[in-house]
Amino acid sequence: MNNPNPQTLTARSAEHARRRPDHLAVVCEGREVTYAELHRRSNQTAHALLAEGLRRGARVAYIGRESEHYFEIALGCAKSGTVLVPINWRLTSREVDHVLRDSGAELLFVEREFRPVADRLRPVLPSLGRVIEMDTPGSLADGFLRWRAGHPDADLDPGTGRDDAVVQMYTSGTTGLPKGVVLAHRTYFTLIEHMGRASLDWFDWRIEDRSMSCFSSLHSAGMGWFMNGFAAGCTNVVMRMFVPEEAVKRIRDDEVTIMQAAPAMLRMVLAEPGASRQAFTSLRKVIYGGSAIAPALLRQCMEQLDCDLAQMYAAAESGNVVTCLSPAEHRPGNPKLGSVGLPCPGNEVKIVNSGGDALPAGQVGQIYARTPANFIEYWHQPEATGKALVDGWLCMPDAGFLDDDGYLFVLDRLDDAIIVAGQNIYPAEVEAALAEHPAVADSAVVGVPDQRWGQAVKAVVVFHRDQRATARELMVFLRGRIADFKIPTRYDFVDSLPRNPTGKILRRVLRAEAR
Repeated sequence: MNNPNPQTLTARSAEHARRRPDHLAVVCEGREVTYAELHRRSNQTAHALLAEGLRRGARVAYIGRESEHYFEIALGCAKSGTVLVPINWRLTSREVDHVLRDSGAELLFVEREFRPVADRLRPVLPSLGRVIEMDTPGSLADGFLRWRAGHPDADLDPGTGRDDAVVQMYTSGTTGLPKGVVLAHRTYFTLIEHMGRASLDWFDWRIEDRSMSCFSSLHSAGMGWFMNGFAAGCTNVVMRMFVPEEAVKRIRDDEVTIMQAAPAMLRMVLAEPGASRQAFTSLRKVIYGGSAIAPALLRQCMEQLDCDLAQMYAAAESGNVVTCLSPAEHRPGNPKLGSVGLPCPGNEVKIVNSGGDALPAGQVGQIYARTPANFIEYWHQPEATGKALVDGWLCMPDAGFLDDDGYLFVLDRLDDAIIVAGQNIYPAEVEAALAEHPAVADSAVVGVPDQRWGQAVKAVVVFHRDQRATARELMVFLRGRIADFKIPTRYDFVDSLPRNPTGKILRRVLRAEAR
């Protein structure tokens, strides 16, 4: 067979199996998988996918929690030329229906806990040909292993290159409709390559590292973290889902050396009874991002974690990290701590006004980024892709400015997204669900500060005349319409909403009133 393109997950898997066959690739709940085992198992998965009749570019969906088997599927998709579509298991059946329908997924892997959703949707999804139940009552992956059994584990070359699609992540936009962000193999190689060329260690995975992400790999941040660690050949510690107590145990017991988390996750981890300084002695570096970090929490991280800290700024569409505030900048009193750092090697950042002109240092505008990891497209949405990618520049959904030294300061999200424990929530989607309640005449949803989660979702509601509902009634009404983490937990009932002359809701006014 031909040798696969060296900058693909297919080739990197074979390289690791050859160079470090006995090195641990994945550790999950005490189960250990070496690089040789991961290579053989993902090869077998790829052959099984091809035996299903899937062609290059076919979409393969997954609903479930993380495990070593999830990553065998991810690599199996890469090796068969198919594209993995991870689906957040917290989504409702309506939301899952949209992702499956939009992606045109032809095969679905699902953990039995979430099988009822798949069964309800399958009759109305013409493209979905097969559903594979991952587990049985007594086994985490018995169904998956039986489906894969009997297929060869020989190497494959699907003929894909570094620019071909390998993962399709779904992220909500300002309209509230999830869009498929198509990512290429190169997404998971460029950061390490450019960091190495520049001899910088802002982000670095070493072969001897034990790497863990508190973000789920069903999201772009978690998937990117795992794949970067995989590309570097380190050991990846995997949690089935983020639980603060479990995170502390994994750091301590699995001797995690490098970790990624949102500020809200770090706050919860540090609040755990077992979160003594001794529990974190293995950590050499913690990367945080997804939302701004409070100065008090940053000081606590510096003192209690006692390791290097770095901040990342990215989006699903950027594929990988755009800017980084390096460990060297994490000094008490450093004015750069209010920034998200400098562009990573190989990346460029500029600030643009509404007319598309680049702005000088100190002036606020929309953040544009150019990175070799940028996404390929929004699946089947060429117009949205054209708006997001302008002459190779990615239009980030944030406002900010560059200082005289080139450090990026992010002020606010242009699309008013709310970030709860690292997960994006978009007001339009929640407002649309609220509008279905017969008593609701108008509503606005904003994010407000929350000590535990970073932000909380607040709804400001206007009722129809002579109609009312309580906060609890609205929360109950929203269940099943949107995912639980998107349901507002705080409510204000008002006579009218503040709007500008064009009728747009002034969310900044509502946020200011909530503080």
